Amino acid sequence: MIARVATITPLRQFASLSFGALWLMLVLLTACGGGASQRPSSASAPAPWVDRGPPVSGAAKDVLFTAMGLVGTPYRYGGNTPAGGFDCSGLVGYVYAEAAGLRLPRTTREIAEMRGQKVARDRLRSGDLVLFGDRRVNHVGIYVGEGRFVHAPSSGGTVRLDHLDGHYWRDHWIAAKRIW
Repeated sequence: MIARVATITPLRQFASLSFGALWLMLVLLTACGGGASQRPSSASAPAPWVDRGPPVSGAAKDVLFTAMGLVGTPYRYGGNTPAGGFDCSGLVGYVYAEAAGLRLPRTTREIAEMRGQKVARDRLRSGDLVLFGDRRVNHVGIYVGEGRFVHAPSSGGTVRLDHLDGHYWRDHWIAAKRIW
């Protein structure tokens, strides 16, 4: 009888490490957000991407962790699974279905047209959808906090984190939407 040896692929090791690192990051951020003594004085203006409003809901945290866990997944036009790769709307749809049980429209245009509360850029919270384009929406991502969002940017790339104030994204910002 031949014994089977369990092997862990580098991707599986990365996924385990990523989830662990994300969990640790959330714990540390939660621990740092506690007291009133840590709030900025009224004289200092917060950065435009500071999360505001009530604490992030459980579903939004699940969306955040699921999206962050997919960083590094290959881009594929029309893709909507981790195994097959993602395009931008496929990534958003997959994350919301897996993490929150919400079925979103398949295309970026349909996501832009769906119901949801429009959110000002300075009122973004984790889990909000961020929409980009020239004259019309042609790209979507998921805001994760601290001025950053997860998205599947382009052919030949991978799912990644980018800053909203990056040159391209700042210049192509159209809107944000909260669907909670």
